[in-house]
Amino acid sequence: MSSTMNTTSSAPLHRTRVVILGAAGRDFHDFNVVFRDDPDCEVVAFTATQIPDIEGRRYPPELAGSLYPQGIPIVAESELNDLLEREGIDVVVFAYSDVRHEQVMHVASRCIAAGADFRLHSARRTMLRSTRPVVAVTAVRTGVGKSQTTRYLARMLTDLGLRVVAIRHPMPYGDLAAQACQRFATYADLDRYECTIEEREEYEPHLDSGVVVYAGVDYERILREAEQEADVILWDGGNNDLPFYVPDLHVVLADPLRPGDEAAYHPGEANVRMADVVVIAKCDSARTADVEAVEASVRELNPRATVLRADSPVTVDDPSVVAGRRVIVVEDGPTLTHGSMTYGAGVVGARAAGAARIIDPTPYAVGSIVATYAKYPNARGVLPAMGYGSDQVHDLEATIRAAVEAGECEAVVTGTPIDLTRVLTVPAPLVRARYELRELVPGGLAAAVRAALPLDTLAGRHVPSAGATLAGSAP
Repeated sequence: MSSTMNTTSSAPLHRTRVVILGAAGRDFHDFNVVFRDDPDCEVVAFTATQIPDIEGRRYPPELAGSLYPQGIPIVAESELNDLLEREGIDVVVFAYSDVRHEQVMHVASRCIAAGADFRLHSARRTMLRSTRPVVAVTAVRTGVGKSQTTRYLARMLTDLGLRVVAIRHPMPYGDLAAQACQRFATYADLDRYECTIEEREEYEPHLDSGVVVYAGVDYERILREAEQEADVILWDGGNNDLPFYVPDLHVVLADPLRPGDEAAYHPGEANVRMADVVVIAKCDSARTADVEAVEASVRELNPRATVLRADSPVTVDDPSVVAGRRVIVVEDGPTLTHGSMTYGAGVVGARAAGAARIIDPTPYAVGSIVATYAKYPNARGVLPAMGYGSDQVHDLEATIRAAVEAGECEAVVTGTPIDLTRVLTVPAPLVRARYELRELVPGGLAAAVRAALPLDTLAGRHVPSAGATLAGSAP
C-alpha cells in the first residue's frame, strides 16, 4: 500500500499509517467510529487473535468506505513484527478484550521497539449515543454472568410493558458484508445467518424470552435500526469489553471465583471504574473470603458504584438422567479458553444432580478439540463447546461419540446457554444445566433502573407503579 494520497491536491502527502489489533469485534468498531472517514490516517491492516480462523480475510470495501476501495487485509497477530517493519507503521491500536494487563504491555513493548506509537482508545472516544435509554451489561472477565444478568434486566423491563431490544457485542466470523446488520427474532433467523454455536449461545436465550436481538459489524447502523422498535436498548457485552453505546445505566459483573481479576485484566478494570452498579455474581459457588475480597477491591477502584451480591443458581432439566451415571460436561467455549476457567455451570449442575463421575474427554478429543486442549490446558476435564464453524461442530460431536462408543460416557450435561441438539447429534441422553441471577437482597437492580431511566415517560406513556412492579418483576 502506498503511504501517499493521490485523490485530490489538498490531500495530505503522508497519512498516518495504522494497524488495529483485534479479534473480529472491537477492532472493526473502532475503525468504523474513529478511522473510516479520516483522510489523515490510513489503516494498513487488522490483525486477528483469540478466535480460530478469522484471519486471511479482508474487511470489505462496502464497510471500509470510500477511502478503502480495496478493503483492508486481516492477518494473524503472529505476523505483527513483520508487518510493523514492512509497512512502516506509525500507530498500533489495541482493540480486543479479556487480556491481562501484563500481556497488553508486552504487545505495547513490541510496537514501541519497532518505532510505532501504541494506543488504547477510551470508551468516550468510541461510544455512540442513542436516542433511547441504554442499559449496558459488561464484566471484568469472560464467563462471569453477563447473559443471566441481561436476561434478568430484560424481564424486569418487559414486565413494565416496555419494548426491549438487545444489541449484542459483535461476533462476525463469516461474510462481514453480509453480517453488517443482523436482526434475530426467530430460530429461523439463526439458521438463515448460519450462526455459530458461540453466536447461538448469546442469541437463543433472548429469543426464548421474546426479546429481539441485533448484532453485526456496523454498530451505528445497528443502533439506528434497533431504535425504531425499542423503548430501551440493552447492550449485551462480550468478553469484558467496554460498551459501544453511551449507557444511562452501566452494570458490571465481577467474579469471586477469580478474585483479583477485576484489577488485573484489560479492559475489565476500566469497566469497574466506569460502573454505576457492580454485581458480584456466583456468591453461592464462591468462598465468603473471596466474595469479600472482590467487594473490597471493587470499592477501592470505584467508591461511587453501588455494589450488589447475587447467586447464580444452577438447575438441571432432568436430574434423573444424570444421577449415578458417568457424564461428559460440555461448557461454554470462551469461558474456558480466554476466560481461563476450569469449569462452568455444567459441572456445578452435574455434581448437584448426583453424577457418578465426570469423565475427562481429553483422551477422546478429535481435531480442533485436541488443538484447544493444547492451547488451553485448563480446559482439560470438561469439553469446551468450540463451535466457531462447521468443522469444529463436527469435532465436538465426534469427541462425544468416541467417549460413548468406548463405554465411558453414559450421558451428557451441557452448561451452554443453548439447546445443543439444534446443531449436533450425540448417541447419549443430553440434558441442560441452566443458570439465572438471584439477588441476595432483592430490589437492588430495580432501584438502579428506577434511578437511571425515565420510566414514567418512556414510549410516551405513563408506567404505573414503577417501583412496586420493578421490585417484583424478576425471579
